[in-house]
Amino acid sequence: MDEQQWLTEQFEEHRSHLRAVAYRMLGSLSEADDAVQEAWLRVSRADANDVENLGGWLTTIVARVSLNMLRSRKHRREQPLEGQMPDPIVSPETGPNPEQEALLADSVGLAMLVVLETLTPPERLAFVLHDMFAVPFDEIAPMVGRTPTATRQLASRARRRVQGQASVPDRDVNRQREVVAAFHAAARRGDFDALVAVLDPDVVLRADGGEAAPQLTREVRGAEAVAAQAVSFSRPDLRVTPALVNGAAGMVTFVDGRPFSVLGFTVADGKIVEIDVLADPARLREMDLAI
Repeated sequence: MDEQQWLTEQFEEHRSHLRAVAYRMLGSLSEADDAVQEAWLRVSRADANDVENLGGWLTTIVARVSLNMLRSRKHRREQPLEGQMPDPIVSPETGPNPEQEALLADSVGLAMLVVLETLTPPERLAFVLHDMFAVPFDEIAPMVGRTPTATRQLASRARRRVQGQASVPDRDVNRQREVVAAFHAAARRGDFDALVAVLDPDVVLRADGGEAAPQLTREVRGAEAVAAQAVSFSRPDLRVTPALVNGAAGMVTFVDGRPFSVLGFTVADGKIVEIDVLADPARLREMDLAI
């Protein structure tokens, strides 16, 4: 076996891990695939003879590519980070497939990805690589052009923001399903009081309708305001299919057989604390929602 063939096989063995790194960095499945492909182009042109830790080396390369993509995206005014929902990973209630499981290792919920979108690119890199993949700070530091101590501070700032904003969901998915089912039943009946009862007082609803449906893009806070939104958007032609969204209880809605929205719920202490809604028709068309 020649070196190029060996390198190809090694890269394929690490592909699912590299895609998971890129997904956490970028919050986009298509961009994660692009990052992995770009990483392979770089790897195929490199000399790996002296590489002692191949997995770490590949992780570093895909992380650098992802960091460059984040920085580029940050400067493209037509694609702002603010207000755009990360790509949800939707799977049947029976559970994700092996490829989805690899992406969802470490329980990367949709709410967590939303918070990661608020970090600066260097903060996100430091947090993702160190806190999620245990990469040492002295290996991360050259990627962001800082000392290991300064890189540690980057990760610390990111960690405080994540811990301050990202809700910790209940671990029991069946309990999550019960709460989400109660929410759906109350919304379908138009039962305002029942909706408020399953919502945390400080619940936040974030919706992304994209360029095609900007009227659906909004952020609503508070149980009564979110309940009012749920009642106003309840419609008889909406078919709701329960699903797992990033490993947590969620649902996909359809109108006339076409996907209308993907809803991810964060349930904590038996109450819904966050609802993340992707209602961008263009992005929904690109998703595999055959659940």
